[in-house]
Amino acid sequence: MTELKGMIGLEIHAYLVTKEKLFCKCINSRERGLKQNTNICPICTGQPGAKPMLPNKEAIKKAVMIGLMFECKINERLPWQRKHYNWPDMPKGFQSTLSGSQAVPVGENGKFEEIGIIEMHLEEDPASWTPDSGEVDYNRSGLPLVEIVTAPDFTTAEQVVDWLKKVLHSMSYLKAVDSNAGIKVDLNVNIPGKTQRTEIKNVNSLESIQAAINYELKRHANEEVNEKETRRFDEASGKTMKMRSKEGAADYRFITDPDLMPIVLDKSFVEEVKKALPEGPEIKLKKLITKYKIEKYYADILTKNIEIVEFFEKVAQKVDAKFALPWVTVELLRFLNYNKTSLDKVEINVEHFIKLLELVRDGKITPLKGKEILNKFYPKSFMPENVEGRIADSKELEESIKKVINSNTKAVEDYKKGEEKALNFLIGEVMKATQKRADFKVAKDLLVKLLT
Repeated sequence: MTELKGMIGLEIHAYLVTKEKLFCKCINSRERGLKQNTNICPICTGQPGAKPMLPNKEAIKKAVMIGLMFECKINERLPWQRKHYNWPDMPKGFQSTLSGSQAVPVGENGKFEEIGIIEMHLEEDPASWTPDSGEVDYNRSGLPLVEIVTAPDFTTAEQVVDWLKKVLHSMSYLKAVDSNAGIKVDLNVNIPGKTQRTEIKNVNSLESIQAAINYELKRHANEEVNEKETRRFDEASGKTMKMRSKEGAADYRFITDPDLMPIVLDKSFVEEVKKALPEGPEIKLKKLITKYKIEKYYADILTKNIEIVEFFEKVAQKVDAKFALPWVTVELLRFLNYNKTSLDKVEINVEHFIKLLELVRDGKITPLKGKEILNKFYPKSFMPENVEGRIADSKELEESIKKVINSNTKAVEDYKKGEEKALNFLIGEVMKATQKRADFKVAKDLLVKLLT
């Protein structure tokens, strides 16, 4: 099957992680199941006479971080614009934004993975409107958003999806974007020299993005598309549907916002943000391979999550990296998966984890005992002190092993018939009887000796 090709550009919207909304003190929360119209005030609901507060400094800082990640030129003076439109999700009749015909974006002329970044800017999110019921939920109104506008450098849907995966991975390292909220992407698609540009609004999953682009490229190849228009993607049918003719900048009647002073980003502020930027995934991957001598397979596992790789690096400062590796990539991830949580949502003190590994490494406790203690680190870790140590003395183990043999006669008979599983069962019973303190090799050798 021939891959469909065209000219594709993206407008990516991502929610910033802040404590408050962009222009008011309401909580920035996109918690699912939250009662409608709970985190609201006169400002974010556009009440008559309500004026915006100064923009959220935390949101500005994180927008600059994202601009620097995309290698953008960061601009110094950013005047706020009013983008007018008459929809129920914007009660004041305009959106406060750093985009528009008279605007200066936070960053411009950047590049990421060979794709040009025309600009990226900060703006407020509208409310959530359900056309079928007419309900409007203002919890989302006023949340800080960044919009990243790419050059039309993509030619296929697969290329777009691969690039977006790398963007999302890199942005997660900044800890600036709400990964749980996902992204909203507007897709701009046409076939050069054949069709006019079509915009598909608010596509919010990688699967839908790929399907929407492929459908639109096929439509452009088979139909005459002579008018710019805005469409939406219907996931159920896998088709795009016309919403309206495409607006131009004049339709939004951009004006400078008289209620908001321009943002001024001095060079010292930008330099401070730049110095604080974390290492990106590619740098971390290279460091793990070269500095810590980690195989690429395991380095890839570590770098999938910024919290995990940073945790590993702290552990590796005190414990040999190769010894620590399986405890992080296998045991810690097992622990998190079992408790259905992530490292940023559970209180695991790295010093407690290091102490646990030192006890195992120095032979003071068995690996099984170490795993048992790790399991108790949820929801909060503790310093593993006064832990009963490893039993490696044959005489001390002999009594426990004899009891296991005497109370498991069937397993003993099965072992003598040549069933290997029976031996594994008996070893498990020995470990249980010694509270996982028995040295595995010593216990196994002694068990076999007593059985024969």
